[in-house]
Amino acid sequence: MNKLRVIVTGATGMVGEGVLHECLNHSEVEKVLVVTRQPTGYKHPKFSEIVHKDFFDISSLKDQLTGYNACYFCLGVTSVGKKESEYTKLTYDLTLNFASTLAELNPDMTFCYISGTGTDSTEKGNVMWARVKGKTENDLMKLPFKSVYNFRPGGIEPFLPLRPTHTYYSMYKYMKWIVRLMKLIVPNSVIPLRKLADVMIHVSQKGYHKPVLEMKDMKQLAKEI
Repeated sequence: MNKLRVIVTGATGMVGEGVLHECLNHSEVEKVLVVTRQPTGYKHPKFSEIVHKDFFDISSLKDQLTGYNACYFCLGVTSVGKKESEYTKLTYDLTLNFASTLAELNPDMTFCYISGTGTDSTEKGNVMWARVKGKTENDLMKLPFKSVYNFRPGGIEPFLPLRPTHTYYSMYKYMKWIVRLMKLIVPNSVIPLRKLADVMIHVSQKGYHKPVLEMKDMKQLAKEI
């Protein structure tokens, strides 16, 4: 199998930073490029970073984005307090713009998108965020990537990387109590962030038989690898 050369977004958030940390320490990942709006503070032999404020226009970065065979798109915003038009711009438009550029530059790339449990593939339901996420998933799968996998985690059990950012640490303290409660009430709806990252790396190399991975798919794969 070819080693992975990975692009990661959202690396100053809890999920993205956890995925970045696992990629840097995974034997099958040989190179990691983070595209971020603010510096992460990470240093590692595998690691490089592009600080870029406008994710709606990454045309100036094309020369730096070629030669990669996986992308872990972990960038996302909450829908709380947002109208559908704003949430669509920050979720659908931003993601598709970024992904379309990568598909043009790296047709052999596997694109992994962090979505969420409850996403609406029909795009017609009553829940706004679920419709927008559903449209995002559906249109990502139309792009000319080698493969697209949409991950729909529920509760994610965080961990503290060796050098967590301030944002990550604040989120970690908040999330660990919520996740503990979820593990007591609905244990099958929680996956450790390390395991989620490992599953993303695994499907990037070996594939999976369907493009949408629900919690049961992720947890089963996590047991097998």
